[in-house]
Amino acid sequence: MMRWLLRPLDRYVMGEWTKIFLSTSLGFPLIVTIFDLTDNIDKYLNRNLTTKAIALSYLYWIPDSMFMALPAAVLFATVFSIGAFTRHAEITAAKASGISFHRLTLPIFAGAIVAAVLALGLGEMAPTTNKRRSDLLQETKFTSGNERFNFTYAAEFGRVYKASLLNVERASMEGVEVERKGREGSRDYFTYLITANEGVYSAGGWSLRNGTLHVVPAPGHDVVFRFDSLQDRHMTETPVRLMASSKAPSDMGYKELGRYIAALERSGSDVNVLRVDRALKIALPVTCFIIALFGAPLATSNQRGGAAYGIGLSLGTTVIFLIMIQLTKAVGGKGMFSPEAAAWIPNAVFGVLGLIMLLRVRT
Repeated sequence: MMRWLLRPLDRYVMGEWTKIFLSTSLGFPLIVTIFDLTDNIDKYLNRNLTTKAIALSYLYWIPDSMFMALPAAVLFATVFSIGAFTRHAEITAAKASGISFHRLTLPIFAGAIVAAVLALGLGEMAPTTNKRRSDLLQETKFTSGNERFNFTYAAEFGRVYKASLLNVERASMEGVEVERKGREGSRDYFTYLITANEGVYSAGGWSLRNGTLHVVPAPGHDVVFRFDSLQDRHMTETPVRLMASSKAPSDMGYKELGRYIAALERSGSDVNVLRVDRALKIALPVTCFIIALFGAPLATSNQRGGAAYGIGLSLGTTVIFLIMIQLTKAVGGKGMFSPEAAAWIPNAVFGVLGLIMLLRVRT
């Protein structure tokens, strides 16, 4: 079944592709890190951050930066490896030996699938490492401002906070809502909603006053409790932390983002853009395979272009793809298409073009 992986030619093709893929997938984050450090080093030093904390923050940033770089790394590796095979007549020699172009590129497509799985893992790991990075850089500590109005905050354990007013100086909130979506069918993890007129923060956390607790043990059931004072042991975020902007989609995993979207939908908020972002968490990793499907036949179109041609082709394709993602986010966000469908439009376009070009390649 896997005999083709043992052939010398397959190992050679996979080896050449892997060398370029690894250097590119690690090189892009390194370049981004250098630019980011150059722009922010003064800010970090003014916060009296240690060299160790700054270095660790960039180490924790690797999953997030690599997640975005992997499709481009697959494209670079595919274009440069196949381009080199074409220029050195290795593809011609393979065809003369009875090996078709489609068969020759199978190891590359296998590598692209591995890259897609890696991207899925990095996408789920990035929210945790991003949070750790934010803590190391003390981002919430240096958030400016003293008040925040009509905001929603995605907390841990699938909880969502809403408040009409947060005042850091008084360590208080007004018009507070705390919502947690339970597990369907679970007897010990119910959905509940807390509404309170006021919340006051102390060292032990937030104390909510004059409110109502709604417990929903099953669909269609609602148990209501009135309270004068209630303290939720999970609501430990400081007022300064709540002043920070709510989590970005990149700071939430697929399931957590889904719970956040559901909570916002129940409050009547427009969540189309967030739904596109959630779909992209799956669509972008799949792009690793789609972009290989598109890049493989494209790399054979010029036999003498050299490195400059490969770089220009890869960068041009990457820019076009990124532009398409932004356009589809705008289209999906406005509701002109289903947000989930909009997220897959770039993959669909490049996938169809890639299949057409792959079928037209001389084998």
